[in-house]
Amino acid sequence: MKYAQIHNSKDIVADIKLIIEKVKQQAYSSINSLMIQSYWLVGRRIVEEEQGGSSRAEYGKALLQNLSSSLTPIYGNSYSARRLQDYRQFYLYFKDIEIWHSRVPNLTWTHFRELLTVSDAEARNWYMHEASKEMWSVRTLHRNISSQYYFRLLQSQAKDVVVDEMKRITAPMQGDKLEFIKNPVVAEFLGLSQNSKFSETELESVIITHLQKFIMELGKGYAFVARQQHIRTDMGDFYIDLVFYNYILKCFMLIDLKTEQISHQDVGQMDMYIRMYDELKRTEGDNPTIGLILCSRTSEDMARYSMLKDNDRLFQAKYLTYLPTKEELKKEIEQQKEIFRLQQECDSLN
Repeated sequence: MKYAQIHNSKDIVADIKLIIEKVKQQAYSSINSLMIQSYWLVGRRIVEEEQGGSSRAEYGKALLQNLSSSLTPIYGNSYSARRLQDYRQFYLYFKDIEIWHSRVPNLTWTHFRELLTVSDAEARNWYMHEASKEMWSVRTLHRNISSQYYFRLLQSQAKDVVVDEMKRITAPMQGDKLEFIKNPVVAEFLGLSQNSKFSETELESVIITHLQKFIMELGKGYAFVARQQHIRTDMGDFYIDLVFYNYILKCFMLIDLKTEQISHQDVGQMDMYIRMYDELKRTEGDNPTIGLILCSRTSEDMARYSMLKDNDRLFQAKYLTYLPTKEELKKEIEQQKEIFRLQQECDSLN
């Protein structure tokens, strides 16, 4: 901070506040830059160690666990195995961090951590530059990635509608600076119109419509029961997107669509739905109700630690708004299978 940049006024309180805020802002910026550099260097060192050791995935996992065991007692949870994996991925995605960071100097480490969730390189770079140019908060970036904003905008013939909707929805966030269940469901495969505006509201409606047709065409005993079924509770009114009955499995199946990443609120809401259905709709001879949360981003942690864990009646699945390549689809299916495995495996402590 250059002293000449601070001009005194007649209000000493206002002047001192300005000095404090400027110093805090510069301190935060410096810490953030050093944090980004530090995590990138840690990630590079991990990759170098892996390249010098075994190429097996087990070796990499063991390396991260061993490093975490040594580092977390000294430096805390910033060096857990999960965080170390983030730093490794950070280096792999941004090989020349000085060039990248010079182009987007206003992005924080938390922004970059959100970008690590985007596997498509073009989409990731677009989100990065757009977040920097438009001064997106981390919450705005998270929501736009979760709702597949880039892919919807790419396919839309009315881009201004999609952009305006995004700005309206994220405006409050900008104020905050400081086997069909296991596989992804491809929205394009379900028949999304090519001239769709791909706004979130329209996307949700179109996916529900085509998902309804898709499941009915599967056969396998599915019977359509209701769409946007009204559920009234003492907490308020709820609407289940789709309800089916399978007369082979002899159970109801509830589907709820979310245009963002799955959250614990979504899991809790679906758990409430299936419990209510079991109590109010299930008759003698029916098996327990099944619930599927269809979302734009699934979560391994949700499968491991939430009510999804060890639950054979409650599932999460992912949809995409674009048709992936063969390699992307293979990777996506394997990831969803891993999430399903995490949800179903027995807790080793039990």
